[in-house]
Amino acid sequence: MKALIVDDSRVLRQYMRQLLESMGLCCEEAADGIEAIEVLHGASSFDFMLLDVNMPGMSGLECVKTLREQGLQPPMKVMMVTTEADNSYICQALDYGADEFLMKPFTIESLREKLMMIGLAA
Repeated sequence: MKALIVDDSRVLRQYMRQLLESMGLCCEEAADGIEAIEVLHGASSFDFMLLDVNMPGMSGLECVKTLREQGLQPPMKVMMVTTEADNSYICQALDYGADEFLMKPFTIESLREKLMMIGLAA
């Protein structure tokens, strides 16, 4: 499986990469929603994306909405990663096409559980 990690924090991207690679996944990174869309329109295809909600330039909410409107093929799972516990963010992200939410801070066990919940056994 291949994942795209999108977060404006380089440290958090590296942490998520470590966790995913320890589960045998291949990873690429993007620093914001704009860069994520550019990567996704490149030659690579991804099974899922870990997408931070709050980022400069293009937020995770704007990014997932844009991707779903563009009908990216093949479709991929989108897991929002955030510290936001406000239900309005969760509802809005789900309305825009996110598949699941992962609250920061998280462990490898919680990440693995969420991946299984969206049908991606890791």
